Amino acid sequence: MKFQIQNVNLWYNDFQALTDINMDIEAKRITAFIGPSGCGKSTLIKSLNRMNDLIEGCRIEGKILLDGKSIHDKEMDVNHLRKRVGMVFQKPNPFPMSIYDNIAYGPRTHGIKNRSELDAIVEKSLKDAAIWEETKDRLKKPALSLSGGQQQRLCIARSLAVAPEVLLMDEPTSALDPISTAKIEELVGQLRKQYTVVIVTHNMQQATRISDNTGFFLMGELIEFGKTNDIFSVPSDKRTEDYITGRFG
Repeated sequence: MKFQIQNVNLWYNDFQALTDINMDIEAKRITAFIGPSGCGKSTLIKSLNRMNDLIEGCRIEGKILLDGKSIHDKEMDVNHLRKRVGMVFQKPNPFPMSIYDNIAYGPRTHGIKNRSELDAIVEKSLKDAAIWEETKDRLKKPALSLSGGQQQRLCIARSLAVAPEVLLMDEPTSALDPISTAKIEELVGQLRKQYTVVIVTHNMQQATRISDNTGFFLMGELIEFGKTNDIFSVPSDKRTEDYITGRFG
């Protein structure tokens, strides 16, 4: 297991956002989190690389283990954790610099200065994110000159440039058109060969198309978790069935 989530409770000040979450996330598989808005999906995904540390009044209890080690141990370097566990957000957020410098930014901050090494990382990352052919002749152009779908693939490439083990994706296609969405889904399917992917999605068809395992969240609780085919074809909880058949949410 890549992640083991054990009895996790999380509060924002007095509001309990997660209640007694238990889940194992398999390595080199795609795990989807589904559920209505405000049910805890994004809160949990941001807990996996301690992004929630940045939110004032956030308090967490329980254990989150990465390869068997607690991510909250005093010895755990948060910067190193976030290198291992990358994040792609809902809206594309390229840095206001060139396409090349967006990708080289992470490796540079981790001490890589050699130009030929950086060139190789930029090319590999853009290829892995399926955007090399569209960008190879314009690497010096501003990243913000790309379309929304291209910007999101660029942000995925930027995450891959520091060689993470896990890629967290918080609704990565919700701001994109159907063609760009299809490209990102195809890309995510290819990434599972090398990375563990955890994706939050509002789009249940997307979860069925790309994920191996799915967790259904409601009001901060994990209602059901299992193989995606089972969750969508034979859910064991009535609330899961009601949600995926559109009776609420």
